[in-house]
Amino acid sequence: MPETVRLGFIGVGGIANHHLNQLKAIPGVTFAAFCDVNEAAVAKAVETHGGHGYADHRVMYDREELDGVYVCIPPKYHTDQEILGAQKGCALFVEKPVALSMDKALEVQEAVTRAGVLSSVGYTMRYWAGVCAAKEYLDGKRISMISCNRWGGVAGGEEHWWRVMDVSGGQLVEQATHQVDAIRWLAGDIRAVWARYEYASMAHLPKMSIPASQAFCFETAGGACGVMSCSCATYKGGGGGSWDFLLDGERVVVEGMSAKRLPPPDGTDGALGSTLEAMSIDEGFVRALQSGDGSTIRSTYADAVRTLEVTLAANESAASGRVVECTAWR
Repeated sequence: MPETVRLGFIGVGGIANHHLNQLKAIPGVTFAAFCDVNEAAVAKAVETHGGHGYADHRVMYDREELDGVYVCIPPKYHTDQEILGAQKGCALFVEKPVALSMDKALEVQEAVTRAGVLSSVGYTMRYWAGVCAAKEYLDGKRISMISCNRWGGVAGGEEHWWRVMDVSGGQLVEQATHQVDAIRWLAGDIRAVWARYEYASMAHLPKMSIPASQAFCFETAGGACGVMSCSCATYKGGGGGSWDFLLDGERVVVEGMSAKRLPPPDGTDGALGSTLEAMSIDEGFVRALQSGDGSTIRSTYADAVRTLEVTLAANESAASGRVVECTAWR
C-alpha cells in the first residue's frame, strides 16, 4: 500500500476545511484535487493546498488518480459522488449524515460493498477520549436506561442551508446524529423510536423550517430504554450536552472528553480511562489507506447507514405520531 496517499475533496466548505487542517499535519498526505460549485472556494483551496480545481466531480474522477476522496456536501446533494468514487477504486470519507433517504444510503452502501473499497464516515465522537473510555467500561454490561441531550444554536446566517428542512433534514439528522451514533456505539443498535417536535418558538427566524426542539424515546436491541433531546433554541448561548447511562446500582456520565462513574468507587474520583489508541478521525482514515487495514476506521459507511435510519425514523414518527421500527441493523 502507498506511503503517500493522494486525496480529493468534493465540497470545500466549513467542515472540509476542518479536515484539511488536520490532514495537512499528517505525514504522507498529498492534496490532489478540489471540487465545488463555489469557484472562489475551489481557487482558495488550490492556492492554499495545491492540486487541481474542478467544478464537476465527474471530470475530477476522469482526470485524477486518487487514493481517497472526502465527500463534504450538504445531505440533500448526495447523488453519485460516492458511487463513482467507489467504482474508481477510491477509499471514501463521507461527512455525516450520509444521505437524506434510506434509498440513497442503501444504494451507496451497495456500491461500496461491491467495489470493496475502504469507507469512513465523519462520526468524530468515536475518537473522543471520554466516549472511548465509556465504551470500554460499558462493554458487556447490561444498560437499563440512556439519557442524552444536545442543546445548541442555529448554524450560519439566514441563507445557510442548515435551517432548511428539505436540505439538512433538521438538527437531529444533520447535527445531533453525532449523539445518536455515539449511543449506538456505546449501547448497541436502536430498534424503535417515538418522537415529538416543536416548531412555533423559533418560527420568527427568517427561512427557518427545521424544528426548534426535538425529543424522542427509544429502545435498544439489548432492551435498554432511552430518551434523547436536541434543540437549537439556545442560539443566544447556554447550550450543552451529555450522556447518562444507568446500570445496576451505578451511573456512567459522559461529557465531552471525559467519562466517570457515579457514585465513584472508594478512594477514586470515578474518572474512566481508555486504552484505545488516541488519534483523530482523519489520521485513522489515512492510516487505513496507507496500510490497507481498516481497523483504524471506527465508523464505516454501512455502520453510518444504521445511524441515519434512527434519525429518519424519528422524523417519520414525529410526522405520523406512531412508533417506528428500525430494520437496517438486523
